[in-house]
Formats: sequence, C-alpha cells, structure tokens
Amino acid sequence: MITYPFLDKGATIGVTAPSSGVSVGLHNLLKQACDRLEQRGYGVAVGETAWTQEKAKSAPAIKRAKELQDMMENDQISLIFPPWGGELFIELLANLDFSKFENKWILGYSDTSLLLFVVTLKRGIATAHGTNLIDLRGEFSDDTTAMWEKVLSTKAGSSIVQYSSAAYQKEWQHDKPSPCVFHLNEQTEWKSIAAGQAPVKVEGRLLGGCIDVIRHVIGTPYGDVRHFQENVIQNEPILWYLENCELSTADLRRSLVQMKLAGWFANCSGILFGRSPANTPVDGYTAEDVYQELSEELQVPIIYDVDCGHVPPQITFINGTYAEVEVADGKGVVTQHFKP
Repeated sequence: MITYPFLDKGATIGVTAPSSGVSVGLHNLLKQACDRLEQRGYGVAVGETAWTQEKAKSAPAIKRAKELQDMMENDQISLIFPPWGGELFIELLANLDFSKFENKWILGYSDTSLLLFVVTLKRGIATAHGTNLIDLRGEFSDDTTAMWEKVLSTKAGSSIVQYSSAAYQKEWQHDKPSPCVFHLNEQTEWKSIAAGQAPVKVEGRLLGGCIDVIRHVIGTPYGDVRHFQENVIQNEPILWYLENCELSTADLRRSLVQMKLAGWFANCSGILFGRSPANTPVDGYTAEDVYQELSEELQVPIIYDVDCGHVPPQITFINGTYAEVEVADGKGVVTQHFKP
C-alpha cells in the first residue's frame, strides 16, 4: 500500500542538496526562495550542502547522504525540498538507510526525481515530482506551479485535480527577471499518439521521473519495479510519466527499449511524456517517431508535451497516487486519488 505524507501550514521545510548545491554567486536566489517560504508561514532549515557546489556536486557523497538521512529522520521536518536537481545523486544510494526514512514529502524534479523514484519503490511512500525550490523565489507563482502546496496538503483518501497550463516557457531569459520567475509565452498543447487528436483517457498508479537518471537503476536493488507492482500496489496498472532532459531521440529510444526489456512496462496503462528541451532528431528520427513506435509496441496510449520537466511550468505529479488523465482539444486534466 502507498503511504501519504501531509504538509501542514507552518510546517518546517528542510533544504538540503543531495545532488547539486548553489554556488556563491547564486546564493541570493536561494535566500530569496527561502524568504518566500517563510513569508508563507513555513519554517525553513537549510543544510550546509545547499550553499556549496564543486565538481558537479554540492559535497562528497558521504556528506550529502548524511545530511539527507538526518533530515529524513528528523520528525520536526515535514518536507525535503532541494534547491534544484543536478548530476550525481546516484552516488548517494548505497549510503542511505531507506528503512529509517520517516513519512514526509520530498519535492523536486531533474536529478531529484531519482530520489523520489527510489523512495516510492523501496518504501511505498508517496513522493512529489514538481517545482524546484529555486523556482519559487518570485513575487508570485503561476497557477500551475502554485498547486504544489494544495497537492502536498491533500489528505490520504482524498483527491486533487490539476489542469494543463495555459502557456509554457520556451526558453530561459535570465537577463529579464520576471515577478513569477517564468516567462510563459508559448501556448500549451497536450498531444497524443494512437488516437490522433481525439479525446484520450488513461488511468493507473503514477510512477516516473527524468528518464536520463531513473534509467540508471535498471537491474539494481533500487529499481525493482516488479516488486513495487506486485507487493505495494497489488498489480494495479502503472501510468508512467517521463521527461527527457538531455537525450537525443536515439538515446531516448535506447533507454525506453531497455526499460521495456527490464519489465518496467509490464502492466502499463499508458505513458505521459513531458515537454523537452532536448529530443534532438537523429537522421530525421524524431521524438514523435519514438512515441509512435512505443505506443504500437506496448499497445497503450501515449500523451506528450505535458507540463512536466525542464520546460516549465510543472504539474505536481505524486508517485504512487491513482491518477486519471484526460486530454481533449490540447488541454489536460489530471485527477490524483490519494488511495492506499
């Protein structure tokens, strides 16, 4: 069964950097984000690793693991909220005692999604794939991003509905700061494979993350999807959501085939793919070609260009919830049921 944390208003949020920390020149961004949380009534406990960054990581793996472990065991902290993702969270896996993790939220995306993925697989604790802390530094958040609070404050047994964004950010414009951080100026359109643009509905237990990083636990004790499906969600179908940060279409295809060969797509009800800054075509081979082939092979619907990943804003997807996703006329509705 799935266990759901709950975020109380006024709770303490732990900020640690299990992957990349914040270099000195960007400390003002982290301070702004923490100040915004405090203005909303939360307590904020910032660890040492959040303030450092060298050689593609915030600190040596042992130090990062200890700080994360301590925060996960601290019953005064209700949410673990890394500044952002990074590159090398995978180094921590062998240094963490997941059996001692308390039932609390972890929120983020990119490299953080590997932490989310493993915690849900190994412990059956729901985890939150959504905004990074740094992206909350603005004067306000867009409607899609702002839902993270309501989603994390949903009680077990209840449901929460989210809608596709009206617009997304095509590229970062750091030289033109915005009051809400993002520059949302491209019309959002959720698309589907196998059903053309006809309405599509899929449902199942949500599971996924950044394919660049979660693929690396295939065949390890940290990526036992079969055990999760048989023993935690009692063979309910899995509705995968995946997003591509840096892979070419050929590498994306290889990764998806590996996931299929590893049995990760057994009893899969559908796949959601986030908008991607990558998906570079190889010899005319596009992401849409990849989606079409996968849909035909698995005989499941595929929805793509959803609000998930490195092209903001992001819907808050909860690993472990039973979700219903409906798409029609380019718009999407995501209903997540917090069922055991």
